[in-house]
Amino acid sequence: MAFFRSHILVCVDPECLARGAHDVIDALQDELVDQGLIDEIQVLETSRIGGCEDGPEMIVYPEGVHYLGFNADDVPFIVEEHFLKGRIVEKFREMPKVVVDEELGPLRPKELRVVLKNCGYIDPTNIEDYLAVDGYQALGKAMFEMQPQQVIDEVLKSGLRGRGGAGFPAGKKWNLTRQVDDSPKYMVCNADEGDPGAFMNRRVLEGDPHSVLEGMIIGAYAIGASYGYVYCRAEYPVAVETFNIAIAQAREFGFLGQNILGTDFSFDLEVRVGAGAFVCGEETALIASIMGLRGEPSPRPPFPAVKGVWGKPTNNNNVETYSNIPQIILKGADWYASMGTERSKGTKTFAVGGNVMKPGLIEVPMGITLREIIFEVAGGMKEGRHFKAVQTGGPMGGCLVESHLDLPLDYEALTQAGSMMGSGGLVIMDETSCMVDIARFFMDFTQAESCGKCTPCRVGTRRLLEMLQKICDGFGEDGDIEKMEELCSEITKNSLCGLGQGAPNPVVSTLKHFRKEYEAHIYEKRCPAKVCRPLIHFEITSPACTGCTVCARNCPVEAISGERRQLHHIDQDTCIRCGICAQVCNFNAITVE
Repeated sequence: MAFFRSHILVCVDPECLARGAHDVIDALQDELVDQGLIDEIQVLETSRIGGCEDGPEMIVYPEGVHYLGFNADDVPFIVEEHFLKGRIVEKFREMPKVVVDEELGPLRPKELRVVLKNCGYIDPTNIEDYLAVDGYQALGKAMFEMQPQQVIDEVLKSGLRGRGGAGFPAGKKWNLTRQVDDSPKYMVCNADEGDPGAFMNRRVLEGDPHSVLEGMIIGAYAIGASYGYVYCRAEYPVAVETFNIAIAQAREFGFLGQNILGTDFSFDLEVRVGAGAFVCGEETALIASIMGLRGEPSPRPPFPAVKGVWGKPTNNNNVETYSNIPQIILKGADWYASMGTERSKGTKTFAVGGNVMKPGLIEVPMGITLREIIFEVAGGMKEGRHFKAVQTGGPMGGCLVESHLDLPLDYEALTQAGSMMGSGGLVIMDETSCMVDIARFFMDFTQAESCGKCTPCRVGTRRLLEMLQKICDGFGEDGDIEKMEELCSEITKNSLCGLGQGAPNPVVSTLKHFRKEYEAHIYEKRCPAKVCRPLIHFEITSPACTGCTVCARNCPVEAISGERRQLHHIDQDTCIRCGICAQVCNFNAITVE
């Protein structure tokens, strides 16, 4: 492997591509050749770096300088200044408002990278880069120094739990599949990451695909599997392309295919691309989709460990779970178990979003508190606002409040608090968030993603969404809260799969912690957070109003009247509550009630 004094990571997310990222990459390569620097500086493509609004964007390592807002014509100047003269080009340097919100930036406080340690630091399309950071050494150790059962025992001892959401011990699942006397056996990787705002698995697939591949091969050796599938959603084209490159390279180097590393063990795999159905994150629906069937869940038992792909024993873990395996085998179970809590070992990746200063992808030890994540890792609340709630576990998780801030993030603690770990989404909200509207948003998502196979989920979520919409629209009635509570209970108890069983969680948790907000919507026809449009109105106050007519000229429905230099008025029957008047007023004369 060649060693470079600098690496240039260029963002190739769709927004940056639309702004000429590929032209920038070509210009960089040409200029480095012209300047005789091509053997000293490596240009790599990466996924998202910052916000992409001012792209193209790139980061130069080891300095960690973030450049944005340039184009291909600026490349010769940047190369000359930065790499020949050693001067940072301030003109294109990261502006204060732009936050590098991904794993490519320096470690944040409390961060500990295990799964993300290679992302942004190796070329994901070059297997030699992975080999240079001990890649595939764990596979060699497993195959030449350990028996299959010893591999499973090591994973069991590490305490690794499946990172897909349920937290079932990975080693125990492997053991169950190994003990089934049937063949062939299959390894499946669930890369169908579908939670709104979640992108943890995508980053690993795009930044370190060989770690996932190595983990799957080790697992296949342990359980006796001969073939595998990586099930990835079509919305991740870069991840699919990168992983297919990794598969081809692993075959070329003898890590995949027949007689791996010269042994009698053979294993191969392929990528299956899903259409993006959220329910296919459920393992039985995922397996059905792999086989070309409609992506619907099936009753369990039999579990996939007994009857999965093509009716044969199948092990299914997600991207993050497999990515941990090589390091557990190489460094030992005790090393991994030294991180985290007694029952939840290791680290966890989270996609932090919402009203915080530094949203993005993080990896922290299990057991870290919500307070530490929000106020240290994520930099605290935006604009000095107050923390109100955090939604954990995606659309089927629950909302936790201030009394939960010191709750350690592990599987049992979150479940006891009425939420769940899920795949790792954290949506943080301040006082400007309406919790009734938040519940309506998540219910709208899960209802749309219901496969429709079972009546409690298909019909129950629709009725629940209708009631939430009615309350947000100002038509809530006495007794609606009690009806929703009863309906939530029935959906949870009677739905076939985890989607339906978890769909009521946002409603249940917001009713528990924010019941007064529901009551204000229903009985007072008022939205305390001033979010639900039918329940708010705009007023022009005196003497702040100067009669400048700006609001009247910008009102799309001509609901504002008044003479110049006189107090203006808003016709509430005509007003559509779009809020444009408040946005354009320079005197803060318009209030929201």
